[in-house]
Amino acid sequence: MLNALTRFANGVSWCASQLASVSAAVLTIAMVYEVAARYVFDAPTVWAFDIAYMANGAVFLLGVAYVLREDAHIRIDVLRNRLPARFNHGVQGVAYLLVLAPFFGMLSWIAASHTWRAWVRHEVETVSPWAPLMWPFYLCFAIGLTALTLQLAVEGLRAFRGLDSDAKKEH
Repeated sequence: MLNALTRFANGVSWCASQLASVSAAVLTIAMVYEVAARYVFDAPTVWAFDIAYMANGAVFLLGVAYVLREDAHIRIDVLRNRLPARFNHGVQGVAYLLVLAPFFGMLSWIAASHTWRAWVRHEVETVSPWAPLMWPFYLCFAIGLTALTLQLAVEGLRAFRGLDSDAKKEH
């Protein structure tokens, strides 16, 4: 059961990371275009700032679950390395499965609700002269937060079973 859930969560994390890659490419292309338009043609765009903050937020939230999956996040191991592995697994299991997964699950629900509301109401960014639709931005948040919630739950279950990051790479 855990292996199937792990494969599912890892797949969702991977898909979200691919969307993060697309968002990073969009961000890069938009910024290069804006710089060229502004400084070469003296014709700045009205949309570059909106694309920049939306794509940057999407890159972060869509990529965070994959970073957790790959155990590539930054942590301070000064105390952790001095404690027994079993204790560390228990603390990590409680933190991931019982604290963080429910919290990010709630945030996922809120993000999905905002996405739906923005879709139904055709919500646009009100402080922008370009006024882009907001639901795609909110959707990236909802996908990223959902992927993170799934990955946190799986990592918490793995920690309770005493599985290390090295064992995780085999699945």
